[in-house]
Amino acid sequence: MITLNHVSKLYGDSSTKAVDDLSWEIEDGKITGFIGPNGAGKTTTLKMITGILSPTEGEILINGKNIATEALEAKRQFGFVADNPDAFLRIKGIEYLNFMADIYGVDTKERKKLIHQMAERFEMEENLSSRIMSYSHGMRQKIMVMGALIHNPPVWILDEPLTGLDPRSAHELKTMMREHADAGNSVLFSTHVLEVAEKLCDRIAIINHGRQVYLGTLEELKAAYPEETLENIFLEITEHA
Repeated sequence: MITLNHVSKLYGDSSTKAVDDLSWEIEDGKITGFIGPNGAGKTTTLKMITGILSPTEGEILINGKNIATEALEAKRQFGFVADNPDAFLRIKGIEYLNFMADIYGVDTKERKKLIHQMAERFEMEENLSSRIMSYSHGMRQKIMVMGALIHNPPVWILDEPLTGLDPRSAHELKTMMREHADAGNSVLFSTHVLEVAEKLCDRIAIINHGRQVYLGTLEELKAAYPEETLENIFLEITEHA
């Protein structure tokens, strides 16, 4: 579970909050989609949740662990896939996965099993011995996903995780997200593709100009806007927010 209590973020001397008083819970057993226009504050929010940025106000808990005061314990609870997969380009895929496994203390037997399972699901078996710089964008995205999940974390935090993936790999990741949530864990992912959010998510959080404008189920949202598509609902509530 991810809990935000009155979280805000100011940059520098600006009086405008990039994120403004967010309070929410990302529940276990659910896939929560995080959507909003460009510049709405999604990536800033995810970076605060993962400890990359510090909130100006409020607190963030990951399975009850405060990301500010219990950083190591909190970070063991989640796997994070950032929106840019261009990292660790000079090392081989298998070296990156072993590096991530070392960080999280995954033993040799367990990591071999997980690497084999994920490489098979993402069709990466033949590419792990190559340097990441030789990968396509989609392959880099897949190796970053594999590295984030190598310790089998209970909380998944994914920033535009489907970008660049081929249809088969995108389908496999969505299946993995569903399996993870159905096992009682939590998944939070941002996306600009409303159709994906509509088909995959149990709940959605909508943010605009740094403020939360909706958090709940799609059924509840659609009940308030009968006979409207999610796209039209999104455009209407972000326009009026």
